[in-house]
Amino acid sequence: MILRLVLGVLLVAMALGQLFSFGAMPDILSSYGVTGGAASTVLAVALVAAESAGGVWFLVRPRSRALTPVWIYTGVSVLWAALAVQAFARGLELDNCGCFGVYLSQPLRWFVLVEDALMLLYAAMLLRGARRHQANVQKSASEGRRQRPSLRTGRRESI
Repeated sequence: MILRLVLGVLLVAMALGQLFSFGAMPDILSSYGVTGGAASTVLAVALVAAESAGGVWFLVRPRSRALTPVWIYTGVSVLWAALAVQAFARGLELDNCGCFGVYLSQPLRWFVLVEDALMLLYAAMLLRGARRHQANVQKSASEGRRQRPSLRTGRRESI
């Protein structure tokens, strides 16, 4: 639950930073050399929307075992990591990675890749926990169907 709250705060902070500096976001995203023009604007809108939805969900329902916010977080993390890795591999010089828009800017260096790797590790942890929980729920449900209390004896009998 603590991880979900921390990541919720982080996602909301990222979304707010990008939203408040939205005019600069398409240029920041274009500097990664993958998109440009309208595609960068669409990507910026998608990132802000996904970060907002996932972050608010984690904050409002930190005990929720729903997979939707976990997949949203995972998608955002994979996207930022993919942008950073490909730009770093190509030797692109970025003054601002753009995770928080123009706020808390940091150049694209190896440390950003470490941060992205941590985000992906957290995503894997969340996915594993959510899937384990769903497997336990399904197991419990299937066991409940196989055994029901007998109306005659009150004991559980196999069906």
